[in-house]
Amino acid sequence: MASDLAQGVARRPIALPGGLRPAVNVTISVAVVCAFTVLVGLFGQFSDRAMVVGVLDIGHSLMLAAALAGGAVLARRQRMASVLIVALISGAVAGGLVQALVVVARWANLRWMLVSLTPVTLNRVGFLLPDDQAALVLAASGACAALVGAGLVLCGPIPRRIVLGALGGVVCAGLLRELIRGILGGLGGVDDWGFTYDGLLPAGAAVSAAIGALVTIRPGAARYAQLPPRVKLGARLLCLLVLLALPALTNDFVAQVMMLVCLYTLMGLGLNIELGLAGLVDLGFVAFFAVGAYTVGLLTADATGAGGHLTFFAALPFSIAFAALAGFLFGLPVLKVRGDYLAIATLGLGEIIRVLVLSDMLKPELGGAQGIVNIPKPALFGFVLSSPTRLFYMTAIMAAAAGYIAWRLQHSGLGRRWLAVREDEDVAQALGINLVGVKLSAYTMGAGFAGLAGGIFAGMVGSVFPQSFQLLVSVNVLAILVVGGIGSLPGVIIGAAALIGAPEVLRDLGEYRYLIYGIVVIAVVRLKPDGLSPKAIRQREAL
Repeated sequence: MASDLAQGVARRPIALPGGLRPAVNVTISVAVVCAFTVLVGLFGQFSDRAMVVGVLDIGHSLMLAAALAGGAVLARRQRMASVLIVALISGAVAGGLVQALVVVARWANLRWMLVSLTPVTLNRVGFLLPDDQAALVLAASGACAALVGAGLVLCGPIPRRIVLGALGGVVCAGLLRELIRGILGGLGGVDDWGFTYDGLLPAGAAVSAAIGALVTIRPGAARYAQLPPRVKLGARLLCLLVLLALPALTNDFVAQVMMLVCLYTLMGLGLNIELGLAGLVDLGFVAFFAVGAYTVGLLTADATGAGGHLTFFAALPFSIAFAALAGFLFGLPVLKVRGDYLAIATLGLGEIIRVLVLSDMLKPELGGAQGIVNIPKPALFGFVLSSPTRLFYMTAIMAAAAGYIAWRLQHSGLGRRWLAVREDEDVAQALGINLVGVKLSAYTMGAGFAGLAGGIFAGMVGSVFPQSFQLLVSVNVLAILVVGGIGSLPGVIIGAAALIGAPEVLRDLGEYRYLIYGIVVIAVVRLKPDGLSPKAIRQREAL
């Protein structure tokens, strides 16, 4: 019996007093996240970019965000009065561990393995202070952030929304400061009182926090939901007019970003016909985009092998027609292919087009790796659309017309046949639907939209190179549909703005702006698998 009692005691897990186990886990997690940002170079990339000038940089903001999240997790696991003290201690210990990592990295000279661990970066972790003072500052910062995170969980929903909204307003304004400064500069409202190219000034941070807190107030959204439909429509039209007026009121940077969003919206509308409506996966969609661009280049540029010297708007219908023809011809051999095999087959199409463009056989006509240059800018009635603002309005008009056509197709008899084929091909065929004609129409019309986008791209850039038509373009368009909502026309616009506009606005973050791109895609797939605008899908499925 004594031996059985001893074995039972040995098997019983040792319980840490006072719920210490969650605190230890959170402390280690926060320290690991902060160490990761330093080791992989995130901190070094962002530490020289101020969030609030003279107060906080983006690198330390990442660390404080990790400590704040750790305090929130700890408070959710242990809802008691002492959790604030535990969070305070946990954040302080995590900050001390980060400074200990800096000391060890400096002593061990790990730069031979981790090139981002430069002496300047390691010194910036501790705010350029001596090690003992840096440890105290990091511990105090981590303790305050963890305490705020725990307090947000324990307080009521209204204070929580206000604080989170204020913090979100400061973060968004800090990351988008160049865009905000460009907008205010175009409106004549920049006097360096709050927004500079180096970061936010304290006054700008206070205004951003106030705006962020006001946006999160629920009663305002509730009152908007109770407004009559006509008032809602008027409000949306007003917002649309303000958005369309931004390029004319601001600068070329804003116009270029919005023009790129419209261009990818055009491509998304085409792929939405193939994938969202007909259920046909197309990873070689960039091939139709390339056909449209090269068609405009050949018909308008003063180059060897060009078929004629047409104007841009005279050549644009040919880009749509030839791209649609390419979609029709490609649809013929893959009509009986489904699922993953269809995706591989379409991937082969993109590679075929790329090899043909780079081949010596077509080099006299297509220019090979040198591409086609000197493509004239679009001109209408002698008025050259050379500035980014003018090109944006042209692209926006084309995207609006294409969106209307896509909407009409979606709600037509052909659109309903596409949906039937997407749901079940066997059942659709049993109902008398011609699978060959329906699939070919989807490929043809989707390719036509891509050809329109390619033609506009050629006139916008003024040159066409094979490097512009890589597989990543098709992947980006597919990601737009996934994020916005497959089959949803508003989702195409939302997805293009989120995945194309956001990385361009955050270009000053360098290659790490694609880190935000990846986080957005993962978050949407995890939290909203139907996309950011799934309402149209659900309404259609309910019919």
